[in-house]
Amino acid sequence: MNSKFLKISLFVCCCMFLSCNAQKGNKTTQTTVKKKPNLIIIHTDEHNFRTLSCYQKLLTEDQAFVWGKGNNSTTPNIDRLADEGAISTSYYASSPVCTPSRASLMTGLYPQATGAPKNGLHIREDVPTFATILRAQGYATSYVGKWHLAGHEKYTFNIKYKAGFDDNRYMMRGGHAPYFKLSQDGSVITGINEKVAAKLNKGEFVHVTDFFTNKTLEILERDKNKPFALMLSIPDPHTPDVARPPYDRMYKDLKIEAPKTMASEYTAIKPSWATDKTKNETIGAKSFENKKETSALKQYFGMVSHIDDSVGRVLKFLEDNNLVENTIIIFTSDHGDMFFEHNRRNKGVPYEASARIPFVIRYPNKIPAHKVINTAYTNVDFAPTILSLMNVKTDAKFHGLDTSKDFTNTKKVVDSDRITYYAKSGGWWVTAVNDRYKLVIDKKEKPYLFDLEKDPDELINFYYHKDYKDIANMMQTELFKQLKKYDEPGLKGKQSFITE
Repeated sequence: MNSKFLKISLFVCCCMFLSCNAQKGNKTTQTTVKKKPNLIIIHTDEHNFRTLSCYQKLLTEDQAFVWGKGNNSTTPNIDRLADEGAISTSYYASSPVCTPSRASLMTGLYPQATGAPKNGLHIREDVPTFATILRAQGYATSYVGKWHLAGHEKYTFNIKYKAGFDDNRYMMRGGHAPYFKLSQDGSVITGINEKVAAKLNKGEFVHVTDFFTNKTLEILERDKNKPFALMLSIPDPHTPDVARPPYDRMYKDLKIEAPKTMASEYTAIKPSWATDKTKNETIGAKSFENKKETSALKQYFGMVSHIDDSVGRVLKFLEDNNLVENTIIIFTSDHGDMFFEHNRRNKGVPYEASARIPFVIRYPNKIPAHKVINTAYTNVDFAPTILSLMNVKTDAKFHGLDTSKDFTNTKKVVDSDRITYYAKSGGWWVTAVNDRYKLVIDKKEKPYLFDLEKDPDELINFYYHKDYKDIANMMQTELFKQLKKYDEPGLKGKQSFITE
């Protein structure tokens, strides 16, 4: 063979080999760089943040155990998310009731711009959600559990508008029965209570938390080899406060005590916004003494433990499938539950137990472990923040801020005096809040300023105290600036809020 031809042939082969390997290397590099993070949101309903032991660890003893020393639930799986990621200590619902809060989480807008500022309304179909944006980026998007953004019907599915969730087969309009009755083929028939469930054979019914967690794991198994975004919305621990065995007896021996703020000297005179006469949510001392209400709290603790075990099942799936590092997993809720504080149940008021929500996030690829964030947020900030964490660009307009740098920076503790606000559904009261102070303004009530550091029970009004004059002015000025910017309905009407 001609030596010149041999040299040329060897050179060509070598080039082809190098080119082939370079292409393989580029492909590998591109795959690594462009690998999209997965997203899982586990969302509960009417969840008091104090019942998560990761929050209890950050609170003083009297605040961690408002129902008596040692009386609370434990949540090792949710705690693990906090330990391996970040926990937000001042995270609030945009409005502490179901529909408006959920609408804000989806859209990054205050409720008045979502089409769903009150319970039972439908989210606007022309407003982008984080799911519509992720779907356009090629994500497999799924929603499992309570929706409450498509009317008031209970235990119904087949919701026409999917809000960006391609798989919404298990998106339920609403309802809080503890069990589902199943047909022979396993499809859901209706929600049933524990008495009806007790009369059925095994396999004919399932607890709702188990049902939705099972469906979540089925979807994750299906989508684990592609970028996915899934939201699991568990209807518990909302009333009627029924835990399934063995969780129903897990806390039976606790000796529940009345919270300090339930005492008559604190509840005899309180702001008009602290009561809800239309819903009769005030607790009577007699019912508490007769253990009617304390039994409900023990069931509530049981539901929280059941939820935590369900979180554990999701975490195990991620571990078993090598998905931990590249999956963002979040635990949060739509609003809290007063559970006797200030002599109340349920939600809808500015108090911490009603409006403050848990928010724990783990993302090993970007968020340092053991991170505590004290900056005040509302769930209006969620959509822009999560999209930024996922490196997703969008032209969508948000009311909320992109706070992703708070989560990704190297600081173990993040503090800020940022002021944000939340409001009652319908706009009767508004609340400015930062990581220490809370200002509540109502059309028919004097202003209230709380110092959450000195008075975490929210019993003392510092608004007229001379030492708090500058703080009150600062909070009020910023509040009205934001109310105007976001077209808050509370500014409208014949009556106007106090401005001086």
